[in-house]
Amino acid sequence: MAIVMTMASLWLGCQQPQPAEKPASGPVMLITGEHRTTVADTLIRAHGEMNRFRIERGVQQVASLWHQSDGSEADFEDFCKTHFIGDETELEVLFTKLSRYLEVVSGNFNKMILQLNEPLDLDMGEITAIDEMFGAYNPGSHVTEDFYNNKIAFIIALNFPFYSLKEKTDLGRGWTRQQWAYTRMGDLFTSRVPPELYQALYRAGTEANTYIQSYNIFMGKLVDSAMNTYFPEDLRLITHWGLRDELKAHYNKPTGLVKQQMIYQVMQRIIDQSIPEAVINKNEYQWDPYKNQVYKDGRPIESRREPDTRYSYWLNNFRAMKDIDPYQPNYPNYVDRNFELEMEIPYADVEKMFVDFISSPVIRDVGQLVRERLGRDLQPFDIWYSGFKSRSSISEEELNRIVNAKYPSREAFEKDLPNILMKVGFTPDKAADIASKIQVDASRGIGHAAGAEMKSEKAHLRTRIDPEGMNYKGYNIATHEFGHNVEQTLSLQDVDYYILNGVPNTAFTEALAFMFQKRDLELLGIRDNDPDKEKMLALDNAWAAYEIMGVSLVDMYTWRWMYEHPDATPAQLKDAVITIAKDIWNRYYADVFGSKDEPVLAIYSHMIYRTLYLPAYPVGHLIDFQLEQFMQGKNFADEVQRIFTLGTVVPQEWMQQAVGSGISGNATLEAAAKAVSNIQ
Repeated sequence: MAIVMTMASLWLGCQQPQPAEKPASGPVMLITGEHRTTVADTLIRAHGEMNRFRIERGVQQVASLWHQSDGSEADFEDFCKTHFIGDETELEVLFTKLSRYLEVVSGNFNKMILQLNEPLDLDMGEITAIDEMFGAYNPGSHVTEDFYNNKIAFIIALNFPFYSLKEKTDLGRGWTRQQWAYTRMGDLFTSRVPPELYQALYRAGTEANTYIQSYNIFMGKLVDSAMNTYFPEDLRLITHWGLRDELKAHYNKPTGLVKQQMIYQVMQRIIDQSIPEAVINKNEYQWDPYKNQVYKDGRPIESRREPDTRYSYWLNNFRAMKDIDPYQPNYPNYVDRNFELEMEIPYADVEKMFVDFISSPVIRDVGQLVRERLGRDLQPFDIWYSGFKSRSSISEEELNRIVNAKYPSREAFEKDLPNILMKVGFTPDKAADIASKIQVDASRGIGHAAGAEMKSEKAHLRTRIDPEGMNYKGYNIATHEFGHNVEQTLSLQDVDYYILNGVPNTAFTEALAFMFQKRDLELLGIRDNDPDKEKMLALDNAWAAYEIMGVSLVDMYTWRWMYEHPDATPAQLKDAVITIAKDIWNRYYADVFGSKDEPVLAIYSHMIYRTLYLPAYPVGHLIDFQLEQFMQGKNFADEVQRIFTLGTVVPQEWMQQAVGSGISGNATLEAAAKAVSNIQ
């Protein structure tokens, strides 16, 4: 659990990126190895051989975090002698008290962050400079250092050992729930980062969020060489989500291919930053994305391109993370921290899982099926082919009408949450209980879910709701975010130890979000009687995983490249990202799509504002499919409640307890192979 350092999602507003503050000098180590051994031996004699591991590990942890400002070597020795607890009953009392205090602190800081960001997240009028300043402020940035200064952090580090991912994986199979909870307590204070560096990291993330969430394209202003327009005048789409979803919506429509090709051209302009600044979040000019010409009242005008701003924000996040590296004794590299500490699946394992999947012959067969269903050669943007979804046979106009009538307001959707839960199998009492802990907000941006961090607070579901009511896209996103909220609520309210609240990593919450999202039509009362439904779901999952795995590899390889080129300029990073995206395309996509050197895998906005978040999505797709297969013939709600209260054990152990097997792409590939051979 990341104590009080949770970053609430921040949306909208536009400003130029500011470089992160320079880091302070690295930590000064005071306690020598010899003195650590002496202190540990003294404690072992006092508390017995049965506590040897805890003592040696605890003393080592405290010594690695102890600075000169914390006291002398003698002070260090006195601290360890005074505060090490060898008695199991006394240790349990300490753990219980710590759990309560941490919930109070973490929960209240999370509440403050959510409320400080409401003017950015929600439609509360024009965003001003003071809104952005408060949005960039993290009230919890100093609390970790406060806990070191008052020695609370040292008490936790001394008494609750930190285990590496390998140790958790190897030993965790035999641990009790209490042992897992003690282990997660030991994860809390393993580094000592100066608060100004956390604040700089938070500010860099906030500025990137603000940039991305204000990056809209006014589609009614797009023209071709004959000055023809193809989109509604008032259609404004955020990148990348809005552009991608609009592209997906135009399969099997008369002018669909023309619109899709135009959207893809816009995406390429964003990636290579040749997009004119004058058309970003502005509707004053017309723009031909093919010629890259801007027009004012039909007459061509000059407009400078965006000056690699996209990549400036990415670098700012990288540099803010890199400044923290010297203060991370166990994993002094953010890439390793992301996979070993946050995701808890090694980088090499994730990379191999993705490469094996996207290299599979089964994916080539699925690609051929997509080509046959489209009746044309594949285009690069067909990585977002949506024809395996049942909703593709229902017009979006009709879906918009149904959704708008059902949910004309935020209040209408919130009121219906218990009914939605009952439709997927929750009892009326449990449905009402879960729904009472979730608040629906109208979002400025595409939408997101924000969980609570103490049981007395609510989770927040945020999605775009127009003044005239919710449309289908907003509803579809809302069902996804509602899945997140259900996980956030169950894994906080119903888990046996507070310190185990949550899921192993974001892939697991994405899995439940996907499971709710794919039931969106069912929740509207639209029954799918397609006999090929299960086959279509397998194909859709495989194709979606294929797309997002390539995107994730771009993100992963780019971070590795930035560490190899820490002084890169935004222009150099841009060139590297495009090269990486094209290389991945040429290796794993060109043979399926029949074109080379396509940059489309670099379009995702997450790369700019959510550091290394993307790999969670494809892992989530695989987990989602494994869970769905396991739940067939079982009560969905009962299984969701059982599985999503397992808490934050490591991912592979979670999956073993949930479905009896580890995370793998094999289930998806096997089902897709069977579907290809049987689908008409």
